[in-house]
Amino acid sequence: MQYTLLILILPLLSFVILGLVDSKWKAQVAGTLGTAILVTVTLLSYYTAWEYFSTANITGSYQRIIAFETEWVRFTDYLHINLGILLDPISVMMLVVISTVSLMVHIYSLGYMHGEKGFERYYAFLSLFTFSMLGLVVATNIFQMYIFWELVGASSYLLIGFYYTKPEAVAASKKAFIVTRFADLGFLIGILVLSYYTKTFDFGILTSGNASVFASTTGVTYMGISVMSWAMGLIFVGGAGKSAMFPLHIWLPDAMEGPTPVSALIHAATMVVAGVYLVARLFPVYYVYSPEVLHGVAYLGAITSLFAAIIACVQTDIKRVLAFSTISQIGFMMVGLGVSGMGGHHGLGYMASMFHLTTHAMFKALLFLGAGSIIHAVHSNEMSLMGGLRKHMPITHISFLIACLAIAGIPPFSGFFSKDEILAATFEFSPYLGAAMSFIAGLTAFYMFRLYYGIFWGVEHKHAHTPHESPLAMALPLIFLATVTVFAGFIPFGEFVTNDGAPYEIELNMLVAGISVGVALVFILLATILYRKESKIPTQLATTFAGLHAAASHRFYIDEVYLFITKKIVFNLVSTPIAWFDRHVIDATMDGFASITQRISVLIKGLQSGDVQNYAYIILMGALVIAGLVIYF
Repeated sequence: MQYTLLILILPLLSFVILGLVDSKWKAQVAGTLGTAILVTVTLLSYYTAWEYFSTANITGSYQRIIAFETEWVRFTDYLHINLGILLDPISVMMLVVISTVSLMVHIYSLGYMHGEKGFERYYAFLSLFTFSMLGLVVATNIFQMYIFWELVGASSYLLIGFYYTKPEAVAASKKAFIVTRFADLGFLIGILVLSYYTKTFDFGILTSGNASVFASTTGVTYMGISVMSWAMGLIFVGGAGKSAMFPLHIWLPDAMEGPTPVSALIHAATMVVAGVYLVARLFPVYYVYSPEVLHGVAYLGAITSLFAAIIACVQTDIKRVLAFSTISQIGFMMVGLGVSGMGGHHGLGYMASMFHLTTHAMFKALLFLGAGSIIHAVHSNEMSLMGGLRKHMPITHISFLIACLAIAGIPPFSGFFSKDEILAATFEFSPYLGAAMSFIAGLTAFYMFRLYYGIFWGVEHKHAHTPHESPLAMALPLIFLATVTVFAGFIPFGEFVTNDGAPYEIELNMLVAGISVGVALVFILLATILYRKESKIPTQLATTFAGLHAAASHRFYIDEVYLFITKKIVFNLVSTPIAWFDRHVIDATMDGFASITQRISVLIKGLQSGDVQNYAYIILMGALVIAGLVIYF
């Protein structure tokens, strides 16, 4: 399967070509070329999935295939960094997810970004991001993953800041880059600690179940915590930053300043699930050698889900509602991994998390692209300037409704099947955590239908131009993703992706399913009563719970806390004294050396005046002094 190398080479080639093309190229040519290359990448990814899942299960479980590998850097006989392509169930699954969503974004952008300045640059950045994300998921070792992890961060910075003339976009791109860099520092330290004790970066060796690999970590602790817990906890910090887990979530809502198709690509299906993929890739290590960290992942995922869901209930910018929805759904995936065991029924949470990652990618991309279609029609992100759009935008309306039903967990849409399995695994782990996640799922249904009614129902706002349906290039991805959202839940996902490679038959837990659907319907009914028609009740509720409403509207002031810590503590109490010491001690010392050197040079520069008579005089005086000293001694 060495042809899979083309899956990485083609988007990289697209980035290079589009990044270097002459500005005289027509923009549409650049978009067509970038899209055509992504079509090829997507077809190769689908063919890879078909070949892998039809041939790799020869021993009752799916085998790891190294399609390509070459040594890059060697540190010792044991420790070296390779670059390669690893094919196993989750990497093949991610190839399909990433290429599908990226292709839809490429096609959609032909219409949405038409006429934008920097169209070629936009498609070059899309290609770089796609290359980086594909390289991340097929990495054969954790250091290769880290290299592509940083490339993902760099390309997302470029895409979020695409409108570089807007101060808000520049600030958002810097915020995303800086927050994730701090998290990635933890990731890097974790990699170094893990590799120091295990003497390897290779995923195959780390997840092989060979206890001798971790023998040197036995009994080693720091501050009373095992070294493996430190290593895996630090690695998870990197994943928490990339996947916008609390309290490192602050970059994601602001990243909406980028073009809406970028939001669909980065914040729906690819970049934000990198942390989930990281935990899934190292799941055997977490489960066996640091189970307390794995349980911490579950509880942090639950806290993040609840936190983001509450904020989403009061946001008025439609893209920010979807951003907090993404944060909440990533929390569901983390919970699924955190409550999972190994193999068979015990591995339900792992399988459910990967299943939800796949279905969520499709319907969340559909929601973001639908939001882009709406913004394209009304030229605003605010729900208060929308309403009644179902009459003008039937395709967007139906596809958006399908996505809302899916994320709310209503059967037979795909979100029901994947979220139900996460809830089933969570109830098995802890009934209390299961009940909490069921409530959060209800909140999800509430804020999504609040969004749906606010856009498509209610009082129609008067616009300068009558809203209209999006062009075909934008409508086709909506239709495709809506179709996938309707039918993806019927994929026997457990037969393909499990944490031990062995097929697992999904069995619907009717009790959990009944509870989740019942809760979702209650919250949808509540949203219908409050928002389907114009009502004073939401305003009255906001007034009654003014404190909670204000806090949620301001994201519980987490951004303000970060600004206080950064400006008042770090800048004033740490950076300012260091800057003073740097200027008045270090710089002053160096300036003093320079001043002394300059003064001495002024005193002796006459020795190099070029005056021959002066040189003769100095030579004569020197000779007399030497002669006098010789005679004296």
